[in-house]
Amino acid sequence: MGGRLGGKVALITGAASGIGLATAGRFLSEGASVVMADVQAGAVEAEASRLAADGLPAVALVMDVTSSDDNRRAVEVAVDRFGRLDILFANAGIGYSGAIVDATDDDWDRVMAVNARGVFLSARESIRHMLAQDPPGGSVIINGSISGLAGIPGQAPYAPSKGAVVQLTRQLAVEYAARGIRVNCVCPGTVDTPVLRRGMAMSGDPEGFLAMLIAGHPIGRIGLADEIAAAVAFLASDEASFITGAILPVDGGYTAR
Repeated sequence: MGGRLGGKVALITGAASGIGLATAGRFLSEGASVVMADVQAGAVEAEASRLAADGLPAVALVMDVTSSDDNRRAVEVAVDRFGRLDILFANAGIGYSGAIVDATDDDWDRVMAVNARGVFLSARESIRHMLAQDPPGGSVIINGSISGLAGIPGQAPYAPSKGAVVQLTRQLAVEYAARGIRVNCVCPGTVDTPVLRRGMAMSGDPEGFLAMLIAGHPIGRIGLADEIAAAVAFLASDEASFITGAILPVDGGYTAR
């Protein structure tokens, strides 16, 4: 199949909605075969079935990224179904909003488990397979956040979890560059996703909440999931062959202020 990702096999975590779903669609349009993984069974199965009905090589997988066994199984599914694994987009994550003085032990553990441990496990299992392939190699893209690059009030423990994966990106990039594995991180600004829409509804003032978010982005608007997917697809492709260890803000200028 043609396209920048023709013949490549990708695993995307958190693929049932938002940035993960948009990236699955973008990867498929670029010629990749995609394993769409998510803890939301009904949603990910429905989306993968919709794409597969159009003749696209999309497969659903129900998984919990905090589970070592599930991460190993995700790689096995990709290899069993499509023969190899070339790309990991470690996208699954959860949010948290509030002051640290109001956060509980469980809040910290839950956010860190998904956003940091989940990325660590997904990367570990994928890289193990990428090293064993003949020839070894692959591309890992981690979904970070502007919250991992700048201090934003009300972002603990979310911001530390994203800071952890920013540094994990650098570590893995340096460790595996000589083995043909590139590791990069995208750091989105505020993006129009179902999670954001729920946050707006819960704010009690959706329009005011959105206006506050827009004001932080010099470009004058929030982002679209497809715009993040475009950046991820570039980093996954051979066009980015000399890029590893990059922390790429896709944030409408938020971190340039």
